[in-house]
Amino acid sequence: MGYGEEIYRGVYIVGGPGISHAEDAASYIVVSGEELVIIDTGAGSRTEQILKNMEELGLRGERIKGIILTHCHLDHIGGASYLKERFGVPVAMHELDAPPVEAGDPIKTAASWYGRKVSPLHIDRKFTGREDHLTVGEDVIHILHTPGHTPGSIVCYLDRDGKRICFGQDIHGPFLPAFGSDLNAWRDSMHRLLDLKIDILCEGHFGIFSSREKAEGYIKKYLSLNR
Repeated sequence: MGYGEEIYRGVYIVGGPGISHAEDAASYIVVSGEELVIIDTGAGSRTEQILKNMEELGLRGERIKGIILTHCHLDHIGGASYLKERFGVPVAMHELDAPPVEAGDPIKTAASWYGRKVSPLHIDRKFTGREDHLTVGEDVIHILHTPGHTPGSIVCYLDRDGKRICFGQDIHGPFLPAFGSDLNAWRDSMHRLLDLKIDILCEGHFGIFSSREKAEGYIKKYLSLNR
């Protein structure tokens, strides 16, 4: 277990199955100058392994300036409390998924799936509307509201060296009433993603799709499965 890797210049994967823990969704790092932001934090039982993976890549935790949570499920949010407390960094997510996290709701955070409890976590910045942004160093990370899997699901993307890199966690679903899933909203979200012309798609559970053709093929596959 261990060893993250650089996906593209200044973009890293530092957590996920085989990297930190089997329960963890993928955790990604974006570096801009001396600042970095972490996108999703795993389920929380191996956060120290994520930090160790970062250190091995020359990325000190003290450089973290922000945490972005793509939605409210435990495998994505579980390590946020520890990182926030240790490094004093703000946590951001969409306003529609913030209430279950702030309440420690065991159903809507999917903590009950893992037989775990989740402590309430205050969200410092709540993204609003269909589009928002977060500035990290000299980069702008764009936030696109992509409801479907959950009401407040988001994807993040930035443009670097002419490449559009998108962090599209759990765009595949699943879609369950307990999560507040909405297939019609999800279909609309996926078509908006296709309009972005993504060059590198960093997914939460199924890997990294490193060409526009592969990224679009992945999205279209799930659209065909959920007509």
